[in-house]
Amino acid sequence: MEWFGDSGYWLGRLVFQRALAAVYLVAFIVAANQFRALIGARGILPVPSFVARVAFRQSPSIFHFHYSDRFFAVLARTGAALAAAVVAGAADAVPLWASMLMWFVLWLLYLSIVNVGQTWYGFGWESLLLEAGFLAVFLGNDTTAPPVLVLWLLRWLVFRVEFGAGLIKMRGDRCWRDLTCLYHHHETQPMPGPLSWYFHHLPKPLHRVEVAANHAAQLLVPVALFTPQPVASVAAGLIIVTQLWLVASGNFAWLNWLTIVLALPAIGGAPTTEALGLPAPPETGPAPVWFEVLVIAAAALTVALSYWPARNLLSRRQQMNRSFNPLHLVNTYGAFGSISRTRREIVVEGTDEPVLTPDTVWRAYEFKGKPGDPARLPPQVAPYHLRLDWMMWFAALSPAYSHSWFLPFVERLLRGDRATLKLLRRSPFPDGPPTHVRARLYQYRFTTRRERKESGAWWHREPVGEFLPPVALDHGDRTTAGR
Repeated sequence: MEWFGDSGYWLGRLVFQRALAAVYLVAFIVAANQFRALIGARGILPVPSFVARVAFRQSPSIFHFHYSDRFFAVLARTGAALAAAVVAGAADAVPLWASMLMWFVLWLLYLSIVNVGQTWYGFGWESLLLEAGFLAVFLGNDTTAPPVLVLWLLRWLVFRVEFGAGLIKMRGDRCWRDLTCLYHHHETQPMPGPLSWYFHHLPKPLHRVEVAANHAAQLLVPVALFTPQPVASVAAGLIIVTQLWLVASGNFAWLNWLTIVLALPAIGGAPTTEALGLPAPPETGPAPVWFEVLVIAAAALTVALSYWPARNLLSRRQQMNRSFNPLHLVNTYGAFGSISRTRREIVVEGTDEPVLTPDTVWRAYEFKGKPGDPARLPPQVAPYHLRLDWMMWFAALSPAYSHSWFLPFVERLLRGDRATLKLLRRSPFPDGPPTHVRARLYQYRFTTRRERKESGAWWHREPVGEFLPPVALDHGDRTTAGR
């Protein structure tokens, strides 16, 4: 079938596949580094307990058949090694069927992790990586021209990411419509970065321009992805530029990087190749019939599953970041339909004093990414994903977000659990666990330029109240209130 492939997109496919494999690599490394404390056999939300109460058909995962921490570690490291091999070009050095198998294994391994990750894996970029990874299975390698159907499905995916985010903003918080949301967002976003303080202090008229440009980038530009070249390539380039702006202004794990990666395959075609002076495509033979059949079947499945996210986009009750099937195929996306005007942070503290008194000295635990010490510059952590830090931000918004995991987390601090302490930047108790732990709620704001000059601090904070009263372990190693 002559229409099946378009070699003019070979370079976009090449860069897309290598970059997507790099995102996979980060995701598997994050899983390997954090799973023991979060979902391990003795973790905060253990996988064995989850698979015992949730059926395989509801949450398909290899771990329904067997789980141990060692097995999880092997699976995560296998995924990381395979992703690194694909980054290095292994998928283009093997036959087409073997390349597809490599991509399928990456998708299957990460699906198995996400589907038992529970609260810790409830972020939209998990489903986005899985959906992108599934389409990559059918994109081929150097032996074939990129399939046109898959190229269009990738544009449909990045369209849903951007357009869904744009619609949820226009339907949500009024500040998006009056262009004032960025008066607050750089300061109240989940994980500020090293430049967020500077972005926050941009002039308010420029903040309004930021919001207006965001609306254009999410509601107008994505439509141009479906226009002829080179217009579609220009639209993809604009999406990449706006995503780089978001990368600079905050830490959103691999969401922005993955959106950039998804825009890459839209860059190509004969007009774009000539205009940019890109290398001529290599010669490829005709695609095997079996490959054409699989690609058409995958495209038909994707189109059929698109009914639910398309209906969601048109609904006044639009939902953000929802999967409509347990395989996380063809999902709905969106972010920040509402914006917080103030920032609250939970500060977790402990003491090694056996008896609490009004004079008890409390020392704070330091997290790797979230604000704590006002003098500490917010770090750059993305595309790495600090799952605990993100959930601490949600917990500060409402205790309802923390019911399933916060007290187990505190219990592990009281035990001095090594895996849990590795999730933190610093424990104030290097020689043994504390006797009591508590959590206090503070209101944070960025310092003004004058305050920054005088104190050197990036944040100003004031106490709001108690999030968790002092607790200690009883003889059964359970937390109890302690005064």
